[in-house]
Amino acid sequence: MATAFDPITVGATELKNRIVMSPMTRSRAYGASASPTPSMAEYYRQRAGAGLIITEGTQPSVIGQGYPNTPGLHSDEQVDAWKSVTDAVHADGGVIFAQLMHTGRIGHPSLLPAGMVPVGPSAIAPAGEVFTLDGMQPFVIPDELTDEQITETVLDFAAAARNAVAAGFDGVEVHGANGYLLHQFLSTNANLRTDKWGGSLDNRIRLTLRVVDAVAAAIGPDRVGLRISPNNPLNDIREDDYRHTYLALADALAAKGLAYLHVLETGDREFTHEVRDRFGGTLLLNPATPGGTTGSEELGLIEDGTADLLAFGVAFLANPDLPRRLATGASLNAPDRTTFYGGDDHGYTDYPALDAVPTPT
Repeated sequence: MATAFDPITVGATELKNRIVMSPMTRSRAYGASASPTPSMAEYYRQRAGAGLIITEGTQPSVIGQGYPNTPGLHSDEQVDAWKSVTDAVHADGGVIFAQLMHTGRIGHPSLLPAGMVPVGPSAIAPAGEVFTLDGMQPFVIPDELTDEQITETVLDFAAAARNAVAAGFDGVEVHGANGYLLHQFLSTNANLRTDKWGGSLDNRIRLTLRVVDAVAAAIGPDRVGLRISPNNPLNDIREDDYRHTYLALADALAAKGLAYLHVLETGDREFTHEVRDRFGGTLLLNPATPGGTTGSEELGLIEDGTADLLAFGVAFLANPDLPRRLATGASLNAPDRTTFYGGDDHGYTDYPALDAVPTPT
């Protein structure tokens, strides 16, 4: 019986344990042109004890940015800056994948170069507001992507994957969840297209599969993961008949030889088992924990075979040495939620590891 502390081979990569640092937006890419900073390198280095680190969402193109101060992987400057991050993680024995995240209609013109507006599968604004440098702003109606622009978007993902490898990443995770661009195409309320990219189930999953194929062709499928979140309403998403959609997607992914499938669960554990069976490869699970966060109670999901890898988010944010704490039963640092997005190193790189915690006298 495997445990969360056993090594595992994931695609082309050997991981020292099965505890994964989940991708978490921190909005601290204050470097020139949305580039990582030395503080970001230190943040990720501190968490190199994870079996796998998945970075915060990183835009594959200028138009893919939806939040302030998020990093990109579409320029030489960004690639060079990311090298300091990957070098730091590798020097401490860690493994790190870049998450490629195009936010689609989730964004605002003020976050983009002059004249640009967010894009989506259809010209439908999501309900709600988005955080900008000027505070909360209503979402705008996105530009509907043309067929040519969709092809360019696929190429952008592939180019960003090549940039990730050039920056020293061990692989990439394609973000197809949480109401962002690929999830918008999978949905039945953000995607009202009547061409080959919308309408039928096969058409709605087409873009996700095209992106996965392009990224896999660029860097090898064994260095590619995909994140999905079936039936997740985040960012005003509705998915009618989601079970058929995601089982069809899992069937289509099964023969592609991907490193893993990352499922952000929304409460349907039986469906997680179905997706795992249909995909047939390595499953990384971000388990549903209503009213709480993933903790030591979820470690048994590795032991009972529900998942091969287990993603921890907030717990990793506040505990740079989380695998050690979980293995020893040590107490966890409490997270300071006021420092989650943006700010300085407080609440970012100053959470103490066990060795730095004073021993009671």
